[in-house]
Amino acid sequence: MFENHYYHESTRRMVSVFGSIFNDLEVVKKDGAGKILQKIKVPLSYAPRRKVLARLNEQTSDPKIAMKLPRMSFEITSMDYDANARVSKHKNYTKAIVGDTLSVTKLGAPSVYKVGIELNILASTQDEALQMLEQILPYFQPEYTVTIKDIPTMDISTDTPIILESVTLNDDYEGDLVTRRSIIYTLGFSTRIRYYRGTGTKKQILYTDVDYSENVDPTTHKFETQSVDGTTAAPYTETINFFDTDV
Repeated sequence: MFENHYYHESTRRMVSVFGSIFNDLEVVKKDGAGKILQKIKVPLSYAPRRKVLARLNEQTSDPKIAMKLPRMSFEITSMDYDANARVSKHKNYTKAIVGDTLSVTKLGAPSVYKVGIELNILASTQDEALQMLEQILPYFQPEYTVTIKDIPTMDISTDTPIILESVTLNDDYEGDLVTRRSIIYTLGFSTRIRYYRGTGTKKQILYTDVDYSENVDPTTHKFETQSVDGTTAAPYTETINFFDTDV
């Protein structure tokens, strides 16, 4: 069953697409007169929130290498089979093989999984956190649709919605004045990932016999037959009206 190795990078591709949505956010710092003092591009990483917080709270003798805020992190938190998005097992994808007129590349229907992704916004002040939040929320009403190339070699692409399910705030600062404060907004998203089997090859249908009953031989009672050889002849097409209006 698992003798042939294949890897379509489905999960990795979704992580890359999700991260690319949020990797250009900026935070602006202004003085009392509204003059821009600094623009900060917010770093984004794939990491659990608890590990980011642990790294943030590490004591270091050199402040230059300490982790700084604001920043964002995200991670996949759940994966469940989505029976509502089930695709028929009889659905197949095919693509012509360059240099081979007798065979095509074949790919079966995917298994669809609903995936939960958690995005964490970490900031040292409420203003920084709200700047990042307001750059995200207007695009999710509540979904933002992206086009993902599921199998680039087969030219299979799908429009996949990324749905914003929840927004929560965590500001449990209880330390002294020298303790670093972290304001965290957690955004819960859901989306779908399609997992495909490995590709194979199959022969093309190049010769067919079509029997139909428009002209039945009264002596033999046989149907008229039209044969088509796809290797030597152009495809044969005929439209037959099965509903005779004169009857």
